[in-house]
Amino acid sequence: MDLTDSPEEAEFRAQLRAWLARTLPGLPPKPPPDDWPARRAYDLGWQRTLHDAGYAGLHWPVDAGGHGATPTRHLIFLEETERAGAPYVGANFVGLLHAGPTIAAEGTSEQRARWLPPVLRGEEVWCQGFSEPGAGSDLASLRTRARRDGDHYVVSGSKLWTSHAEVADWCELLVRTDPGAPKHRGITWLAMPMDAPGVTVRPLRTLAGSHEFAEVFLDEVRVPVANRVGAENDGWRVTLVTLSFERGTAFAGEVVACRRLLRELARAARADGRWDDTPLRRRLGRLNAEFRALWRLTQWNVSEAERTGGAPGAGGSVFKLRYSHARQELFDAAAEILGPDSLDLDRPWALERLSSLSYTIAAGTSQIQQNIVAERILGLPKGR
Repeated sequence: MDLTDSPEEAEFRAQLRAWLARTLPGLPPKPPPDDWPARRAYDLGWQRTLHDAGYAGLHWPVDAGGHGATPTRHLIFLEETERAGAPYVGANFVGLLHAGPTIAAEGTSEQRARWLPPVLRGEEVWCQGFSEPGAGSDLASLRTRARRDGDHYVVSGSKLWTSHAEVADWCELLVRTDPGAPKHRGITWLAMPMDAPGVTVRPLRTLAGSHEFAEVFLDEVRVPVANRVGAENDGWRVTLVTLSFERGTAFAGEVVACRRLLRELARAARADGRWDDTPLRRRLGRLNAEFRALWRLTQWNVSEAERTGGAPGAGGSVFKLRYSHARQELFDAAAEILGPDSLDLDRPWALERLSSLSYTIAAGTSQIQQNIVAERILGLPKGR
């Protein structure tokens, strides 16, 4: 990869930076972190602003409603929006980073036309219905059933840790359509409308006091067969595409945010006289090197996704594995520097530290990522 901006990329960076400088001061105040209807409206409003300015779906294929931009332009966008303090995708993250890219890669032309433009325009929110009470790390053990009834699937079961379910319009849903098949071969990927009869959502309160997750109960929910992405019983393969986006490129903006936080921590350490603490400087220096390396790995994953036609591949697990632990180490360092202030839940850093505890579990546990790296990259035999 050539990591130096070309003249065209430098011009794009300058234009984006100028647009952000003009636009961000006019945004409304951010809503409280536990008011998800208000956060949905705020996040959708920002997405619409990006869309109207021509910055939505930069790297999505043109036939999926995007601009077909190069991976480098996409990374420039992530760098500049994070450095400027622009809103994160928030409630839009499943649609923009997981479901949308999956539909772009695996959906029919009709499915692309129906679901992708509303995501890019900031009109619809998606949630993720993968995990279940008995199928978390071992996702292929899911038991939510879907039986075929004419032009519909009739779905019954439950999902757990469903991201943004209480404010979502659609759910990327994994169901078992062939209970007699081996567990990886009887799964189907569906797009389920969240307002369908038989869908019940019960929010879950996190350690930080927020409700971005929920339990979802499904009682004879009818989902059109036309909402199936990929072939029946081929959902595990489609799921791996979704997970490759989730692990390989969806955290790109967060890496930039972590690098910004490191700079802020260094300034805080200098301000309170702790910069003379050699072990602390060494710790921050090592974290700086770690996140620089993770950013280079992000660039590689995004470039690899472009080269292979959309999905990052198993290399995303390498990133997810290391990033999860590096993020926790970063916020441990923040707690050491901030001292008692790190316990104040009104401070963003305190909430982020609590959130970081989940990263070695969310999007596939670290143990699962280690297995993927061992088997699919290093070629080691499967453990018994």
